[in-house]
Amino acid sequence: MHHTSNWTWVFIALCIAGFVFQNITSLWIYLAFFPRVAFRAPWMFITSIFLHADLSHLFFNIVALFFFGTSLERLLGRRVFPILFLSSGVIGNIGYLITDPASRIPAIGASGAIYGVIGALATLEPFALVYIYGFFPLPLIVAAALWVLIDLVGLFAPSEVAHGAHLGGMVVGVIFGIYYRILFSRVRIPG
Repeated sequence: MHHTSNWTWVFIALCIAGFVFQNITSLWIYLAFFPRVAFRAPWMFITSIFLHADLSHLFFNIVALFFFGTSLERLLGRRVFPILFLSSGVIGNIGYLITDPASRIPAIGASGAIYGVIGALATLEPFALVYIYGFFPLPLIVAAALWVLIDLVGLFAPSEVAHGAHLGGMVVGVIFGIYYRILFSRVRIPG
């Protein structure tokens, strides 16, 4: 399957629009994900994905989404990619809810969704090289495993990072990746 990466650009644009919205009005707080009130404001499960804490948070998520998203969208296609992205973001928020249910700190950002993209891509293309900090080449499967390890340790070290959201998104991505890896292995090209 070879497709252009339209949804990746849509999600990048939504992240930028969300960040602009955050900087011109305080109403964004009603779109952030608060575990304590999430089920009374269910839109938070999706809207929080497109908000970011600051410019560097936005920048790093957009760069990751661009590189990993364009690759994965080409592999999975325009129909599957947005389902993976959004479900990873939603399950990521549920991961935050499970790991810190009483938190008063809002979760914002596309990280859970991006971890889903990384999880799927690492399952489908485990030996694709990624350059950590732009210099250190690692197979994607190793990089993904390191990020999971950092987040598992992070669950027990208080910080401003919603590690449960990263892990929740990664689980969704790996499940998608396994499903499509099996599906692709069953598709035989005649000739």
